[in-house]
Amino acid sequence: MLRDRNAGLYLAGVVVSGFGTSAMWLAAGIWTKSLTGSDSLAALTVFALWAPALAGPLLGTVADRVRRRPLLIGCNLAMAALLPLLLAVDSADRVWILFCVLFVHGASGVLQDAAESALVATAIDPRLLGDFNGLRMTANEGMKLLAPLAGAALFARFGGGSVALLDAATFAVAAGLFAAMRVREEKPGPDPAGRVSDLSEGVRRLRDSSAVRPLVLAASATMLLAGLNGAAIYAVVDRGLGHSPTYVGVLYAVQGAGSVLTGLVAGPLLRRLPERMFAAAGIALFALAVGARALPYDAVVLASAAGVGIGLPCVLIAALTAVQREIPAPVLGRTAATANTLMYVPNALALALGAGLIALAGPAVLLPVTGAAGLLTALALAAPGHTRKRIPRPRPPG
Repeated sequence: MLRDRNAGLYLAGVVVSGFGTSAMWLAAGIWTKSLTGSDSLAALTVFALWAPALAGPLLGTVADRVRRRPLLIGCNLAMAALLPLLLAVDSADRVWILFCVLFVHGASGVLQDAAESALVATAIDPRLLGDFNGLRMTANEGMKLLAPLAGAALFARFGGGSVALLDAATFAVAAGLFAAMRVREEKPGPDPAGRVSDLSEGVRRLRDSSAVRPLVLAASATMLLAGLNGAAIYAVVDRGLGHSPTYVGVLYAVQGAGSVLTGLVAGPLLRRLPERMFAAAGIALFALAVGARALPYDAVVLASAAGVGIGLPCVLIAALTAVQREIPAPVLGRTAATANTLMYVPNALALALGAGLIALAGPAVLLPVTGAAGLLTALALAAPGHTRKRIPRPRPPG
């Protein structure tokens, strides 16, 4: 797949911009904490980045109204120009600038994800979509393992402004890589149903597609359970294993390594298995790993982290691949953005819900129940009669 020029350039852009973004996301919380001393404001930096995901259908509609490659280039150049403004954040009364930039950062990310999903579906051979989405997952997870450490070190040595400049530079490089892609796009016009401006079109497309709807719903349910699992991780480390909170970093590193592995093998597996079976197998592995995490043994908890990392991405990769293959290009941007909203927002909500539940029930109860719910989700997705032969969508001219 890497011999495909467009795929190689796009993945290079993902790696470069993902490195800067991951470094910036971690540094933003540290920066806010160091200036204000407030744990709450530091936590709100993550919310500022997540909040624009709620506007996914609206931003996805924007991606359907313009050519996607120029939109990607423009978004990256805009962020490269905006981030240096953070050099002015040198006191607590200027932290509002950081929050404004982070909100725009998150909105740009949602818009780019929508444009990228649509552009990739037309620029890459449909038979390689599974491979591409798997490698994209590998690139993202790989950056999450490396970039936060680099961002923290850069912040400690030179301050938050240096991390902002790093992020700006990576956006500029990514814009150049996207500009080098050879993609011929027609000027977007009205969709066949005449509802270009209808924000609910993405929801209708997902609802009416028997191939996509079950995968997106299963991914949404799984990410909800993943949020409950994430909320319990500190309790597992403290109450169950008796380690300091820093041990959570070890578990996340093992989980990230598992996700990298899944990204590498997802393409070949999707060519041999129906998408629902691939996704259901991943959900089942995730569920078993979450249930096992309640056992107070280091080896078991480490193995469960690897299991979560290997199993969780399967349904996400399968769902995105199905969206790109099944949804018509004129409405693909808003549909992909709607799917991302449905899949990822439950994770953020469940983190807040899980924080309350873990205080009431404890990990010994919450995690087995979460694992059982995951197994039921896997069984429902893999129910007989739900799989069908995949028919690749014809590749558009150019």
